[in-house]
Amino acid sequence: MTRANRPWWQTTTIYQIYPRSFQDSNGDGVGDLRGIMTRIPYLKTLGIETVWISPFFPSPMKDFGYDISDYCGIDPLFGSMIDFDALLSALHENGLRLILDLVPNHTSDQHPWFVESHSSRLSHKRDWYIWRDPAVDGGPPNNWLSEFGGSAWTLDATTCQYYYHAFLAAQPDLNWRNPEVRTAMHDVMRFWLRKGVDGFRVDVMWHLMKDAQFRDNPPNPAYDDSRPPHESLLTRHSADVDEIHDIVRGLRDVIDAFDDRLLIGEIYLPLERLVAYYGADLGGAHLPFNFSLLSTPWTATEIEALVKRYESLLPAGAWPNWVLGNHDRRRLASRIGREQLRNAAMLLLTLRGTPTLYYGDELGMIHADIPADRIRDPYELNVPGKGIGRDGARTPMQWSSRINAGFSQAEPWLPLGEGWREENVETCAGDATSLLTLYRRLIGFRKQSAALQFGDYDGLGFVDGALWFVRRHGTERLLMALNLTGSEVTLGFAPERGAVVISTHDDRDGDMVHQKIELRPNEGVIVRDMAS
Repeated sequence: MTRANRPWWQTTTIYQIYPRSFQDSNGDGVGDLRGIMTRIPYLKTLGIETVWISPFFPSPMKDFGYDISDYCGIDPLFGSMIDFDALLSALHENGLRLILDLVPNHTSDQHPWFVESHSSRLSHKRDWYIWRDPAVDGGPPNNWLSEFGGSAWTLDATTCQYYYHAFLAAQPDLNWRNPEVRTAMHDVMRFWLRKGVDGFRVDVMWHLMKDAQFRDNPPNPAYDDSRPPHESLLTRHSADVDEIHDIVRGLRDVIDAFDDRLLIGEIYLPLERLVAYYGADLGGAHLPFNFSLLSTPWTATEIEALVKRYESLLPAGAWPNWVLGNHDRRRLASRIGREQLRNAAMLLLTLRGTPTLYYGDELGMIHADIPADRIRDPYELNVPGKGIGRDGARTPMQWSSRINAGFSQAEPWLPLGEGWREENVETCAGDATSLLTLYRRLIGFRKQSAALQFGDYDGLGFVDGALWFVRRHGTERLLMALNLTGSEVTLGFAPERGAVVISTHDDRDGDMVHQKIELRPNEGVIVRDMAS
């Protein structure tokens, strides 16, 4: 099977851009759409083929764009609709696709829908949101908790009812049991699809439907108080309820009415629940995001077990995907250590399925320590002292050693991470041994390799702390061997006759391999089986 016979999203590499932090074009210290457009040459050189941009719609910015007040506009902070149209055209002209963030679970409390819903119990949009009478004691209707701290219910003193918000009180949840809400959100999708966007990443997809009886959530027996308070309860009734799959099917139906578009779901659930979002007969999300590598211990045994379990749970015909970083989790370099970043790049780009790369991870950007007076993240401000702040993963892209890392002429909205003078695009692009160069090589090789794009596994295991797996398609057979330890490891079952295609150490390309391969500390290799 050739690349042309596959849906484009099965062979692409997705690159997430957090727009506030990618490139500032107008000197206000905040990234914008025109800034992204100026960096298209970089995206092409990196080799990625699909760009996913976090929200840039009108918003009070209580949660930095995930509190939307107009789904069909552009916040002036990021530019105008003219700028968006120009960016979309430029991306397409350069052979790149564009995925937008869709946030259908909640709006801003300043969205006209909520303003109307909030105005009266008799409002024609009252049922567009989730309103409930107080409990007998006058308190919240049930024990559901906000992920951003405290009760998930806020009392409106004027109408004497509570409204539900899974996140900030400024982010009231929509009522997806109301068919008018579904129609309105489907129309939002059509607005952007008609403009030509290539699909959506749906924010908190598993939250869209809640228990019709509003039953209390049960306690979490595994909770300890080092974790955020909302994790003290299992979200059995406030998320991932069975009816959710009808909602996802509806989103997919909108997507399927347009040619060649993609539906991704943000879903933080155990694998056995995650895979249900592919839907009956694969009629749900094309790619329910697999975030397992964000929390799996970085060892060969754990990763091998994860890959096997994920593959065993995938519905027949479902396409896998892998994510190593995003705007909500600690930076990869700060999770696994700098010595393993090269192996992480090789793993992400050689596992079966679609990889998603977070901006700056190709440079090894660290999770920055943000001074107390510069913290912007409402999650950290509301739930301090738990190490959950997201600002450190959202610092400006490091373009050069010049002022503010080439991101802006003004002081950036968040401070730069450490090491930006050494670890930036300008410095790393000219270094044949840099992490950035390795990413470019791996992405380029993946495009040329049928085994990596859509080949199956032909073996998977671990030896003395090294992870290995084989991908095969037709006559092409590749061995990936990743030493996840700081000691030398020897694999005694390499091809009878093979050649090193890429080494993370950048110094043994083309070396011949005969039945065994010696891995240096923290080294990963791709070996082509020359006898297959």
